[in-house]
Amino acid sequence: MKILVLGDIVGRPGRKFLTEQLFNYRKKESVSFCIANGENAAGGAGITAKTAEEIKKAGVDAITLGDHVWDQKNFENEINQLNFICRPANLPCSNPGRDHLILDIDGERIGLFTVLGRSFMGPKVSCPFKTSDRLISQLASDVDHIICEIHAETTSEKESIGWYLDGRVSLVFGTHTHVPTADGRILPKGTAYQTDLGMTGARESVLGRDIEACVGRFLDGMPRKCPVAEKDVGMQGCMIETITERGRFVSNYERIELREEM
Repeated sequence: MKILVLGDIVGRPGRKFLTEQLFNYRKKESVSFCIANGENAAGGAGITAKTAEEIKKAGVDAITLGDHVWDQKNFENEINQLNFICRPANLPCSNPGRDHLILDIDGERIGLFTVLGRSFMGPKVSCPFKTSDRLISQLASDVDHIICEIHAETTSEKESIGWYLDGRVSLVFGTHTHVPTADGRILPKGTAYQTDLGMTGARESVLGRDIEACVGRFLDGMPRKCPVAEKDVGMQGCMIETITERGRFVSNYERIELREEM
């Protein structure tokens, strides 16, 4: 079974690229299931029910979220009706939404959850390590594979949770920084890992945003809007193959990148 996991979808350009390219890519690569982070899908910050449904229609089966989960007005009243979305699991339990998903894929069951990092991140959240412990304990007897997303700023925190969960989950992938890392591999105890998947958005940009506006912020420190960029759009992420016949493990990992034709 092949599972495709995509980095943060940034704005309309990212959604448009998926609508135009994802189904053909899934067919070509025989992808069984697709997961994507959607926390930047609506105007570059947050997500709405409408954009979530657009992403699902484009071929993404499950959507995870991050620190911008509540940026769009009224999403807190929409999330419970979207059974293919989970919000970060270590937010306060009073937050609406699911803290994990259980996905049925070709007769196999996948447990999926996201935890937010705590270094240089805004939301006040519970320990991502202890939250992961809780969810793994809760899911282990009910699923064939567990996938954990660490949505965090620092490489050290992402790597630490990768090593902490090695051998306990099938995949740990990082998101949030929008730049793909070159450290993807299968760790010694069998967990596939990549520090950051990158993004589904415009690469002629600063993290998916307009270059001139972002550079201007660094030059003079003045606040200004940084609109979503639109050039050189593509998707970045990873793909794993899972096997259950001889035990639950990942048989293959690869980083993926698909760009629009120039």
